[in-house]
Amino acid sequence: MKRKDVIEFEVGSMEFGGESSTLIGKRKIKMKGGITGQKVKAIVKKARSEKAEVKLLEVLENSPLETSPVCKHFGQCGGCSILSVPYEKQLEIKSEQVLKLFEEQGIEGFEFLGIEGSPVERLYRNKMEYTFGDEVKGGPLTLGMHKKGRHLDIITVDDCRLVDEDFIKVLSSTVEYFVGKNLPYYRINSHQGYLRNLVVRKGVNTNELMVNIVTTTQEDFDMTEYKDMILNLGTKAEVVSILHTINDGLADAVNCDELRILHGRDYIEEVVLGLRFKISPFSFFQTNTKGAEKLYSIAREFVGDHEGKVLFDLYSGTGTIGQVMASAAKQVYGIEIIEEAVVAANENTKLNGLDNCEFIAGDVAKVVKNLSEKPDLIIVDPPRPGVHKDAIRDISGFGANEIVYISCNPKTLVLDIKGFEAYGYKVEKVKCMDMFPNTPHVETIVKLIKK
Repeated sequence: MKRKDVIEFEVGSMEFGGESSTLIGKRKIKMKGGITGQKVKAIVKKARSEKAEVKLLEVLENSPLETSPVCKHFGQCGGCSILSVPYEKQLEIKSEQVLKLFEEQGIEGFEFLGIEGSPVERLYRNKMEYTFGDEVKGGPLTLGMHKKGRHLDIITVDDCRLVDEDFIKVLSSTVEYFVGKNLPYYRINSHQGYLRNLVVRKGVNTNELMVNIVTTTQEDFDMTEYKDMILNLGTKAEVVSILHTINDGLADAVNCDELRILHGRDYIEEVVLGLRFKISPFSFFQTNTKGAEKLYSIAREFVGDHEGKVLFDLYSGTGTIGQVMASAAKQVYGIEIIEEAVVAANENTKLNGLDNCEFIAGDVAKVVKNLSEKPDLIIVDPPRPGVHKDAIRDISGFGANEIVYISCNPKTLVLDIKGFEAYGYKVEKVKCMDMFPNTPHVETIVKLIKK
């Protein structure tokens, strides 16, 4: 086996994060994607005597596990890679994968409380970020998701099973509208073009809809007609916000140089566990609202009795978790590096009539050192890279009896736990919460106690 060889094999085990591992002879084959039992064709990227990395080219035969109906984009879109696997089996796979990660790090002696399924298995996403482009070079304008394994090709995902009909209606109408205007889409390579992105957000419990069209300044185009078209679509949710974001940045990301309000206001509202939150166009909010309610409920159970206690909410985002805990706590301090999220968090505390929450902008690794008050318990909810080793040291230095760690990436979670163990903590219990059905991802909640 050598580089650029095309090989065929049956996929072995699925690993957390959407990779698979297969043994061919004595050589371990690593591949992005793949479902146990699939027959696949792949090209070799790297090859050594004991291991190889390959890229999936084609699924030759489905796995016996694949018995669930899929959308017409399945296999082309890079989104929900395990949509074809029945949901109960998905939960079983994710649970086993997380436990394997704990086992590999020698973390044991804890109570495993299983995995909680999402209340909604499909149509659960409250936010979608679509990209303008073309499906093939020189083809007609498209708007949707990147094709799997392709950096530039875009597929209009009008049969997507992760969003409800309002998203599909806005997506389809938007691409149809701009096809008729003959406007160029923004090309990453040349940095030329006008149309960049469409971002749709929805308040599931409030039935509010935000539509945000993102362009460069390279064309002088009046969005009034587009705004009127969106308002007359007949969506089930109320369109309370239509925005035009100007982004002349070079990065392939939705950034904001200027925000223009075409209709309504520059935010939607959502209600989670009885609390109200403003969601701005660029603020983080869990993409599965009903799942978030379950996740925060589990976190609250893990925290337990916190009447009259001081609580630190680290990597607090827009302050949802801290505010959920605030009704019983003496004081909640939240730390978050994104200033916009902190502004939103403090606004949300006012919206919810909470006077015992304070959210601070800054790097957790630096800010925690300057907090004078000692916490009784700490909640940690970091981004995918996990907690910096310096932050682990400083967080442990507070000597809180309990730490509840909420992780979107169990690969970094288990490494961080080893760090906390070095400072005298041990894992008491673990539970998974499936916030992302039909994808390889899962949230994991861990309670650490001081030995």
